[in-house]
Amino acid sequence: MLRTKNLFKTYRLGSYAVEAVRGISFSIRRGEFVAIMGASGSGKSTLMNILGCLDRPSQGRYFLDGQDVSSLSADELAEIRNEKIGFVFQGFNLLPRTSALENVTVPMLYQPKQIGLSEQRRRAIECLEMVGLADRLDHHPNALSGGQQQRVAIARALVNKPSLVLADEPTGNLDTRSSAEIVQIFQTLNTNGMTIVIVTHEPCIAQICPRRIVMKDGQIVEDCAPASVCQPGDCREFTQDE
Repeated sequence: MLRTKNLFKTYRLGSYAVEAVRGISFSIRRGEFVAIMGASGSGKSTLMNILGCLDRPSQGRYFLDGQDVSSLSADELAEIRNEKIGFVFQGFNLLPRTSALENVTVPMLYQPKQIGLSEQRRRAIECLEMVGLADRLDHHPNALSGGQQQRVAIARALVNKPSLVLADEPTGNLDTRSSAEIVQIFQTLNTNGMTIVIVTHEPCIAQICPRRIVMKDGQIVEDCAPASVCQPGDCREFTQDE
């Protein structure tokens, strides 16, 4: 699904250079569910930006679906993002004055091939049903809980039928019960074949992922498949408020 080869990302602040990512090489197979972990400043968000074609590496190569996207133009990267990648962020980034249904249709407006209004509605409803919000189609974000808003964001990420979902701290703004619900949605999507990569600093989230990549000082220091994978109901952090 994706492969990196000796990735570096250097930011320059005047005469000072910061190496946020240093010589990273790894691959993720189609259908994997992977957590990228690390303390603040470890480079995990910078790596996520490269994987999501939001940024380019300073050195090295990145292959997505077999295509080297390391040096594509901004317009070419935007097309890749629109066609192949769904994003879920810690902040829900919903349009406040539009309904859940309208928020989910937004990515389809940027498709190269125009999608008819009836098809937009059909696909948006289908995605909202997948995340359990069939009865909230006309609700605006201020009428939804944090967990429901994140589910709208997940539906929006899925509406263009991406082959990869990247989630950056998707439970960071949620309580434990809502976090468990969001993780269960990701598990279901992965069971149905979706490739999912989650950036998180929460051990309980990482315990649910079959593979964990740990970063420190811009490098991968651990890449492992744990002996057992937890379910949300098995984690005390997810159940302590119930």
